[in-house]
Parts: sequence; C-alpha cells; structure tokens
Amino acid sequence: MGDENPICTLGDYSKPSHEGYRNTIELPVGNNVVPLRSDTIRERTRLCLFQFSLRDQASNWLERLPAGSITTWEDLTTRFLAQFFPPRRIAKLRNDILMFQQHHGEPLSEA
Repeated sequence: MGDENPICTLGDYSKPSHEGYRNTIELPVGNNVVPLRSDTIRERTRLCLFQFSLRDQASNWLERLPAGSITTWEDLTTRFLAQFFPPRRIAKLRNDILMFQQHHGEPLSEA
C-alpha cells in the first residue's frame, strides 16, 4: 500500500490545486488589460476574497449560482442581500433594535 500521509513541503502548500473547482464569480477581462485604478483593484480584490468569508448556507448559495454569473461587486452585494436579508427580515431586525428595553435591575448583558 502507498503512504497515506505523504510528507508535504512548504512548496506543496504554495501551489493549491483547483481541480474540480467551479468559480461562480468571474472577473471581467477586457483584452487582458486591467486599469490600475484603486477602485478597480479594490473591486477585484473584494470579488476574489468574498467566497472565503462565507460558510454553511451562504457558501452553498454561492456555489449553486451558475458559473460566471457574478461579474461586479454591486451585483454580488445585491444578490447576497436579497437572498439573506430580504426587506421583511430587515424591518423585523430594525423593530427589535428600536423596541429594546432594559428592565429595572436587569444587567445589560442579560437584557
């Protein structure tokens, strides 16, 4: 039998495998030239890193979207907020915050 736990070097970890990986977020490519403006770099960075900030349902939601269906940060935020923070939920959360009351003698941490 082969070695089930091969010794990996730091170099092995610096070359991640993307085998079987499908990316929902597709960065726009125009003649492979990207203007070096801070807002462009910021948007591309946000798009690339967003998927790593998700877990559970949010990560599953992003993976289920068609490949290449998101190309801008605005599109991503609009879709994400519509999925996980619909207007009804936002109204309920706002109401809960506005109606918060701390009872007499009750510590803030328990309120």
